[in-house]
Amino acid sequence: MKIILRQDVEHLGKMGEILTVKDGYARNYLIPRNYAYYATPGAIRGFESEKKRITAQMDKMKGTAELLAAKLADTQVSVGMKVGEEGRLFGAVTAQMIADELALLGHTVDRRNITIDEPIKSLGLFDVKVKLHPEVMATVKVWVISA
Repeated sequence: MKIILRQDVEHLGKMGEILTVKDGYARNYLIPRNYAYYATPGAIRGFESEKKRITAQMDKMKGTAELLAAKLADTQVSVGMKVGEEGRLFGAVTAQMIADELALLGHTVDRRNITIDEPIKSLGLFDVKVKLHPEVMATVKVWVISA
């Protein structure tokens, strides 16, 4: 099935590309989530005006994301965890925990945009990446302390 991507989709393509994907992937995932729509001749012509609007909106969102990235660069988050012998944690620090702590500081970040390179299972200071926009990444310092 031929589709037009409304926005950048990771591992698939960039906004405006006309792609051929499996029918089920298009019908059950891409189209219901407004990532894409059917590539009919009329839709291809109509996409040009929508592309200008989306590009302007993405530029505005990028500016907002850059401001938030500057704020997050100076942010340190503390996560309290239960600790066993030798400083090992019971469990690991999750992206949801970090998102909750950022929300307490007034920064709304989706947990799916937080990247933890390797599981955090010990006390200390760790750098965690936060994807705020497809082109903007921020780094947050996370202190893991005993609760």
